Amino acid sequence: MLLTPDNPVFRDYPNALKPAADQLGLVLIRVETRGAADIDRVLGQLASAAIDGLFLVGDSTLVGDPGVRARVIAFARDRRLPSASAATTANAFAGDGGLLQLGWELGYLVRRAAEYVDRIIQGARPSELPVERQAKFQLLVNLNTAKALGLTIPPSILGRADEVIE
Repeated sequence: MLLTPDNPVFRDYPNALKPAADQLGLVLIRVETRGAADIDRVLGQLASAAIDGLFLVGDSTLVGDPGVRARVIAFARDRRLPSASAATTANAFAGDGGLLQLGWELGYLVRRAAEYVDRIIQGARPSELPVERQAKFQLLVNLNTAKALGLTIPPSILGRADEVIE
């Protein structure tokens, strides 16, 4: 799991994902990076590690930086590692060659934010507006990447995908 330690939003991802990893018999390894400043060094360290996949946390420092994103995707492709990302950056990770992307639907977030702004402009007090959790997510699957890795994506996943890239 590649993540930026400076982003408090994603700091607890490893703890949140550990029960699922344990249930699947996986060992989750937390690897910290500060993005473009040290991604080549971090990937160099991972090159000699025995890893079976790569999960990139959807931080703007990582997924949002096209250069960093491209280096991570190329690293995973060159080592034939399945890669996944939790990202809101449109379909950038899966669209650029990552295997799976699960994230918040950015359009939904923008519409909800605009609705909140409208309510405030109309006189609502921000302190009285309810806090909402994200309710809509997007799953993207890159079948070209799956094919290159020799993987078959189960029909149950393809049926749930919002976008399948071929």
